[in-house]
Amino acid sequence: MANKNGQGTAANLWRFASLYRGKYILAVCLSVLGVAAGLVPYYAAAQMLIGLIGDERIFSFYIFWGMVAGVGYLAKATLAILSTSVSHTATFFALRDLRKQMVDKFYRMPMGQFLDTPSGQLKDTLVDRVEGLETPLAHLLPEMSANVLVPIFIVIYLFVLDWRMALISLITIPVGMAFMATILKTYPQQYEGSVKINQRMNSAVVEYVNGIEVIKAFNQSAASYGKYSDAVRDNAAYFYNWMKSCQWAMAAYNVICPAVLLTVLPAGVLFYAAGSITAANLITIIILSLGIVGPLIAASNFADSLGMVGTVVDEIAALLDGPELDRPSQPVALNSQEIRLNDVSFSYKADGDNAIRHINLTIEPGTVTALVGPSGSGKSTIAKLIAGFWDVGSGAITIDGKDLRRIPQHQLAAQIAYVSQDNYLFDTTIRENIRMGRLCASDAEVEAVAKAAGCDAFIRSLEHGYDTHVGGAGGHLSGGERQRIAIARAMLKDSPIVILDEATAYIDPENEAVVQQAVSKLVAGKTLIIIAHRLSTITDSDRIVVMKDGAISAMGSHDELLKTSTLYKEMWQAHIGAKDGEKI
Repeated sequence: MANKNGQGTAANLWRFASLYRGKYILAVCLSVLGVAAGLVPYYAAAQMLIGLIGDERIFSFYIFWGMVAGVGYLAKATLAILSTSVSHTATFFALRDLRKQMVDKFYRMPMGQFLDTPSGQLKDTLVDRVEGLETPLAHLLPEMSANVLVPIFIVIYLFVLDWRMALISLITIPVGMAFMATILKTYPQQYEGSVKINQRMNSAVVEYVNGIEVIKAFNQSAASYGKYSDAVRDNAAYFYNWMKSCQWAMAAYNVICPAVLLTVLPAGVLFYAAGSITAANLITIIILSLGIVGPLIAASNFADSLGMVGTVVDEIAALLDGPELDRPSQPVALNSQEIRLNDVSFSYKADGDNAIRHINLTIEPGTVTALVGPSGSGKSTIAKLIAGFWDVGSGAITIDGKDLRRIPQHQLAAQIAYVSQDNYLFDTTIRENIRMGRLCASDAEVEAVAKAAGCDAFIRSLEHGYDTHVGGAGGHLSGGERQRIAIARAMLKDSPIVILDEATAYIDPENEAVVQQAVSKLVAGKTLIIIAHRLSTITDSDRIVVMKDGAISAMGSHDELLKTSTLYKEMWQAHIGAKDGEKI
């Protein structure tokens, strides 16, 4: 079966484990030998029965075959342990590498891929779906291969002894498999449905946890929050109905397949009575026929893995082979920070309206450029395109004349410090969150930049100071405190281009002057692009760009725009009126 990337499920599974193919081949070989060794006791038992019937009275004969059986059991256990050890070692390293590949892929993906994909689904793919490959890789490949190959060898041997009995010994297997086939026929579709409904539940759970503050504020319990409770109920109902539909077919399979003696014994007795089969061959066939079913049932236990592997592998492959930002690996020479937008248009959706259209703008090195305008006018879109979070739909954005698409992602990231109004803090210490700006920074450098950002005082007032854990997404801190730490992190990065996207939105009036001073230190001598609703904070900008409906409405200094732009004048008057209202 081929998936969207044009490769079959088996090919993709093999690709995920490509670095460890030798170990998997070794595991398969050890497993085959182990299952074969497990059949030695059957053969030894047959020889001892033949000896008893033949009136063999030499005790050493039975000792010998008993020892052979013991060696077979010991070899089976030893080889199984070795096979499992080798396959699991390879698998855990393969899953580690696969998760690294996926995280690297996240770095190269357009931000739109994340916004369009629920966080619960991404977690489900990265954690649960990848973990689901442990059974196919560590068990299905070596164990199922052995449990299928060894019975084939036994059947071939039975055909050598007596082709009629060989066929008769197989009668219960296809009958039992017919019941199993009714389950396997719909298993891939059923499993795919289970993945979707499970992802829906995971997304609802994540949304519920993230929105717990709103849910509590509006008195919505888990039971009354419809999206969450419905998803949980639907998930439980789906699996209950699925398992219920498989119950009778699975029971019939487990009863019929092992019932090989129901056909072998009567037929064998008739053939023996007719003189067409020897007692030795009959006993050997009866005992070895019992050895066929065990491995096959063990193999059938991987039916779940076979049914789910296509969905899981295809889902992971779709992510790894999905769209990504087109970036080279070799750095380019950047001698200045001049930024140009040449006829840039962009839409967040492939078939949606443009968020910005035909933008032409030059931002000179070392200057301050402010983007203002009503909500939804395209200000943040321009900032995020410059930061390289998306590729432009048409036109080009250049730094020092180099198209962003021809600058490696890591080099572009080093050039730009981006501070938004919703900066994310990791669930670690304040010190480590600031150090994210430059991982090699010393503790002294972290504390120095925190002082410059005006957050040293409040950090030291905390019980554990810089070693205080901020909680998930920085939830233990206020919005203003998170913002100031984010500014300190950007200052530590010390990039030549700084983008402030409503970076002071959560700052309270008492600390606004401190933060503005910190921002001034952050952007000193750098190329600054600032987005702000508080127009009083950008009046000294070298250029103010007024956005409206995804296009540039006007450009100029504050004084020029008050004279030439009706929209800017209205925005300024509204801002001044709001500030006067705050004073009252």
